[in-house]
Amino acid sequence: MTKNTRMEKDSLGELEVPAEAYYGIHTVRAAQNFPISGLRADPALIEAVTQIKKAAALTNASLGLLDEDKAGAIDSACEEVLGGRFRDQFIVDVFQMGAGTSFHMNCNEVLANRASEILGGQKGEYRPVHPNDHVNMGQSTNDVFPTALRLSVLFLLRDTFYPELDALASAFRAKGKEFDGVLKSGRTHLQDAAPVRLGQEFTAYGLTLGKCRDALIRAADSLLELGMGGSAVGTGLNSCREFPERVAGFLSRLINMGLRPADHLQETMQSMRPFAEVSSALRNLCLELNRIANDLRLLSSGPRTGLAEIVLPPVAPGSSIMPGKVNPSMLEMLNMVCYQVIGCDTAVSGAVQAGQLELNVMVPVIAFNLHFMIRILGNALREVRSRCIEGIRADPERCRKYAEESIGLMTALSPHLGYAAASEIAREAVARGISLVDVIVERGLYSEDELSRLLDPGRMTWPEDCK
Repeated sequence: MTKNTRMEKDSLGELEVPAEAYYGIHTVRAAQNFPISGLRADPALIEAVTQIKKAAALTNASLGLLDEDKAGAIDSACEEVLGGRFRDQFIVDVFQMGAGTSFHMNCNEVLANRASEILGGQKGEYRPVHPNDHVNMGQSTNDVFPTALRLSVLFLLRDTFYPELDALASAFRAKGKEFDGVLKSGRTHLQDAAPVRLGQEFTAYGLTLGKCRDALIRAADSLLELGMGGSAVGTGLNSCREFPERVAGFLSRLINMGLRPADHLQETMQSMRPFAEVSSALRNLCLELNRIANDLRLLSSGPRTGLAEIVLPPVAPGSSIMPGKVNPSMLEMLNMVCYQVIGCDTAVSGAVQAGQLELNVMVPVIAFNLHFMIRILGNALREVRSRCIEGIRADPERCRKYAEESIGLMTALSPHLGYAAASEIAREAVARGISLVDVIVERGLYSEDELSRLLDPGRMTWPEDCK
C-alpha cells in the first residue's frame, strides 16, 4: 500500500483501492475482472439507482429500521450524485458479473463512502455507513437492478425520446399540408399506379409514427410495476411487509411517475417480458422508419436520371471522385441506426429468454442494449428531422408530368369501359409509346374534352360519392 492507495478487505482477501476513490474493493475487483468494452453505465441508470437508494433510505427510516442520521447522510449523498457529482466513480464495464451485482455494489460503495464522510468517517472504513448493511438495507441486486432498468428506460423515453418522435411526426404532418396540392403518380410494385397527392404520402408517414409512439407507450406501461422488496428471490427475505408499497410511494414522488408495487414480486424477478415489449416496439418503429427513409431516398433519386419528385437539403458532398454529387446522407444514417436498433432487439430477445428459475442474470446486457438503442435512435430522429425532413422541397411540375403520363390513369375508365378493354388500351399505349388519350380518341371512345374530365388526375385522389 502507498500513500495513493488504501487497503480494503472482503471475503476473498485484501486489495488496494485508490485512496481518493469513493468506490471500494468490490468495484476494483470488477474493474480488474471485466476490462471488456470500455463502456460505462448510462447516466440514466446511475440516476435510477441513486433514486432507488434515496427512496429506500427514506423508507427504512420511516419504518424505524434505519436511524435518522444514517438515512439523512445517505439522502444527502444521493442528492450530490443526482446533482452531477462523483459520476467518474461509476467505473464498472457494461459487460460484467451477471445480474448487475458489480454495478450495484459500485453504487452502494460510492454512496456509503460519501455518507460516512458526511458523518465524519473516512473513505474505506465504511463506518458509520456500510454499503451492504445500510445503503442496501432490505434490498438485493436482484430487485434493485431490474427496477433501476425500468426507471432508466422510463426516464429516457419521457425526457428525450418521446419529444423527438413527436417532433418528427409533426414535421411529416406539416409537410403533408404543404404538399397537399402536389399531384403525382402513385406507384405499386414500383410500377405506375393511380394518382395520389404528395401531401397524402407525407401525412401518412406522420400518422404511422404517431401510431408507433402509441404502441411504445402501451409497451412501457408495464415498466411502472416495481419488484422492489422482493429481495434475493422474490420472497422479501430481509425486507419487511410494508417495504414494497412504501418505497414505490417514495419513488413515485421523487421522480413524478405513477409507480406501483408488483402484485407478485417473484414474477417481476423471473420475467423480463416488459423489456422485450419495449424493445419490440422500438424495433417495429425502426421497421417503419426504414421504410419511410427508403421511400424518401427513392422519391429524391436523381437529379437527372431518377424520380426527383422531391429535393432533399444538401448536407455534404456525396462523393470523393464524382464532382457535384449529393447523396441522401441523413436518410442513409437513419437506415444504419435502424439496422443497429434491430440488432440490439435481437440481443435483448436472447437475453430475455435466458432467465433461469428465480432470476435472469442477463439483465446488464438488456440494460446496455435498451439504453443504446433509445439514445442513438432519439439522436437520429432529431438530426434527420432538422437536417432533412423540415427542408424537403417538392418539384410540382415533375410530379404532375409523371401523374399525367401514368398508365394508372386507366383505372378511372375501368368502370366505364370494363377492366379488359381498359387493359388493352393501356398495353397499346405502352407498346406504341403514345399517350392513353391518343389511343382512346383514335378508337372513338371519348373526345379529348370528355377525357380531360374523366382522366383528370386530381379528381382521382378523392373518393367520389356513391351514385
